[in-house]
Formats: sequence, C-alpha cells, structure tokens
Amino acid sequence: MHTSVHPAADGRRAAGVLLHPTSLPGSYGIGDLGDEAVSFLDWAQSAGMRVWQVLPLNPPGYGASPYGCLSSFAGNPLLISPQRLLQEELLDPDDVAELPKFSPEHVEFERVHEYKFGLLRKSWEHFNERASEELRAELEAFIDADEQREWLDDYTLYMALKDAAGGGPWWEWSAPLAAREDKAIAAARREHADAIRFWQYVQFLFFRHWAVVREAARSRGIQILGDVPIYVAGDSADVWGNREMFQLDENGWPTVVAGVPPDYFSATGQRWGNPLYRWDVMRETEYRWWIARVRTNLRLADVIRLDHFRGFAAYWEIPAAEPTAVHGRWMPGPGLALFDALRGALGELPLVAEDLGFITEDVHELRRNTGLPGMKILQFGFGQDDSPHLPHRFDPHTVVYTGTHDNDTARGWFETASDEERANAMTYLGTSDPAEIAPALIRTAYTSVAETAIVPVQDILALGADARMNTPGAEQHNWSWRLASGALTHDTAAALRRLAQVTGRI
Repeated sequence: MHTSVHPAADGRRAAGVLLHPTSLPGSYGIGDLGDEAVSFLDWAQSAGMRVWQVLPLNPPGYGASPYGCLSSFAGNPLLISPQRLLQEELLDPDDVAELPKFSPEHVEFERVHEYKFGLLRKSWEHFNERASEELRAELEAFIDADEQREWLDDYTLYMALKDAAGGGPWWEWSAPLAAREDKAIAAARREHADAIRFWQYVQFLFFRHWAVVREAARSRGIQILGDVPIYVAGDSADVWGNREMFQLDENGWPTVVAGVPPDYFSATGQRWGNPLYRWDVMRETEYRWWIARVRTNLRLADVIRLDHFRGFAAYWEIPAAEPTAVHGRWMPGPGLALFDALRGALGELPLVAEDLGFITEDVHELRRNTGLPGMKILQFGFGQDDSPHLPHRFDPHTVVYTGTHDNDTARGWFETASDEERANAMTYLGTSDPAEIAPALIRTAYTSVAETAIVPVQDILALGADARMNTPGAEQHNWSWRLASGALTHDTAAALRRLAQVTGRI
C-alpha cells in the first residue's frame, strides 16, 4: 500500500474550516485575497485550526461555479485584491473613489465582474505607464517560468479570442481557430497581442496575491486544502487546447458526457454535461496533462481534495444526445496507473479522495491502494442505523465533515430532515434542540477518530438554510453566500480551541 501526505500527515490530529475566499467580507462586492483573508487566518489560528479548505480557485465560467471553470490551471481574477493594488500603486485612490454599493450578504456576480474588470484594466494602464523596472522584470519572469509553460499561452490566447467573440464558446469561433490550425493561431497571436498581455498580467497579479495568503497561512501553521474537480468545462482553455484528449466530434461537441446514474436522490440521475476524457490517449502521453494540472494546483494548496474520486475507478458515460443520465453505462477509469504516474512525477501525493456517492468495492480498493484518506459526512449518517458516516464506523485515515459546500447547513439540514433522521440524530447526538444541532455535530466530528475534522464556517456560526453555499441542480443563488464582517468572534475561537485541545487536535 502507498502512503500519502494529508492534513494530519504529521501523525497529529487536526481541525480545519471550510470557507471559499469569495465568501470573505470586504467592500468590493466579493471576498478577495487582501487583508480580510489574513484576518480570517488569524482567527483560524486562534481557534486552533490547522487546515483552511477552499473550493477550486480557478476562473469560473457559466453560473459562477468554481466547478465549471474557463481553465483548471489559471487563478480567478475576481479574487485579486484592489486593496493590494492600491498598496502596490497599481491603482490610484481615485480609481476606487466611487465604489458601488454591493450587497454584504451575497456576491452579485455580474455587477462585481463588470466593476472588478474595470479596475483590472485601469491597473494594467498604470502598470504600462509607471511600473518599476523591477516589477516589469517580475512579470516577464512569471510569463517565462516553467510553471506557466503548460497552460499560460493557451489560456491567455483563449481569453483574448473569447473576448473578441463576445464571450461565445470556442466551438462557435471561426473553424480554423476552433480547430487550432497553425496559421490561424499564429495570426491570432499577432492580432490580439495586447489582449494576451493583459490576461498574462491578470494571472501575474492573482499568483502574486495568492502567494501573500499562502505565506500568511504557512507562518500561522495552517495548511491550505484545495480542490481539483475530476472534469473540466467544455468551454475552457483545457478542452480547446487539448481536443485530442477529450471525446469530441469534428465540430468540438462532446459525443458522450459526464454524470451519475439514477439513485435514491434522483430518479433520472445527474447529467453534468462535461466532456469525458479519452483515457487511452492520456495513458499514451503518460498522463502528462494530469501531472501538470496537479502540479499547478499544488502551487495553490498544500493538499488537494480530488473531487468525484469514484470516476477514476469507473465513470458513468452518457450519450450526449440523451437529455437525462438514465441511459448511461459504467466505463473503466484509469485506475491506479494514473496515481502511479502522478507519484512518479511529483513524489508523495498530498491528496484527499472525495469518495462520496454510489461507491462500489472497486472504488474502495483504489482508495486503499493509493493510500489516500477518504471523506465522511455526518449529515449522511442518520438515514439508516449503523451508517458508515457515523464516527463509531470510521477508519482513522479519514477527513470528517459536518457537511460540505454541496450540503445544506447543519441547522438547515436538521430543520428539513425526515422524522426518522431527526430521531436518529437526536439519539446519537444527545440533543433535541435545533439550536444545538450544529455545535453537537462539530463536537462529534472533533471527538471522532478521524485524523482531520473540517467544519464549514456556516456551521461554526450555526446559520440556517439561507447561508447555504450550493444546492446541486439549482439554477440560481449558488456560490454567492458571504460571511458577515465581525461574525467570527474571539469567544467562538476560544470555544473551538478548547474543543481542539480536549480532543487532541492542537
């Protein structure tokens, strides 16, 4: 069996908090990588936390979902901090003098996008007019660095062409550009040189600002747990730049798409619609694209949660013409070969397997053979007696959650749970007070044998369903929740720290 690095890899138990940076407070309409992120890390450290879990940090596409990004390598431009740009004199105070009134409770993505890209374009002007030689050299070094070689050229050209096409997907571009014909690509690089430079600059800023946050976390003894979705969006630089690695027709449309089969939660399953990999082609290239992807994401995080781990054992393939996931079939994934290739290139794998959903023995076997810790969700534990999601059933090599970004908050869950689930939860947790359910679940996670316990901020604050981050399948109001300024108090931190001490998580 392989061993892996994970949040509690030093043999000590750990506790952590789940909060995506977009949910941080701040006056620019969306959480970002400025001082609020560092203040949050100060709070987490005072609460005895050793892990900060985030969602994918890549640039979201349609619906603002961090799980459907325009690139699985690039950073999200909306996380760039105007405050840091002011400090670096890459914005003037005048540029932010007329700050729009944004909601402190929810991200208004369209308004925020328009406003922040206006600031980024002003910042690019300032850079061109007055950046120091030193800063210019830093930008050039970033563009030329080996770390960016795998993705920056494709991503910046893709974004320039997408802008020029009014935001349209790449398969609607001119046929020579969609097919990446050499002549057309060379001409496009010349024609859109200025736009390409702007997009390079934006990525330079993102990685620069994230580096400040990474260092702040490291100096406080906090590891960042990132997230890599198994699939990528069809309209992405990833698919446009690597068409041969995906199951597409000659026009660039997927022939089969991703999803999961019908189950207890959904009679028609879930049709996600992402293009599926050609694992045979990836195997021939010794999984080079996956190695590059994981390597880049390990620059953003210390440990990575691998989303939909079961798809690496076997995945549900749905013909693209099918409107639901009913008429799909199981197909073999890459299995251990992918993880052996990753380990060969990157060394020990600091990964966590998101092994939720319809799990069969081959998935358990793959996780055991890779040595990765799996996940358990306490909210899932009360639908049946003796559930594997309850602590008395845990393997210590586990990351336990009260709930994840895809679940309701603990309080919201309890308020809408079935009578049977509520009765089971009250028996197991020893409380019948809805206001006590979130604290009881946190205590249950901390006291469990799981090496790592992670709690969403919403559960730390015992918030209701209106604080939910994501409702899978819902068209609106996802990903937009924001933490109220000052909500995380010293008293809350002190109580969590005491719990961490008593349960050996400090």
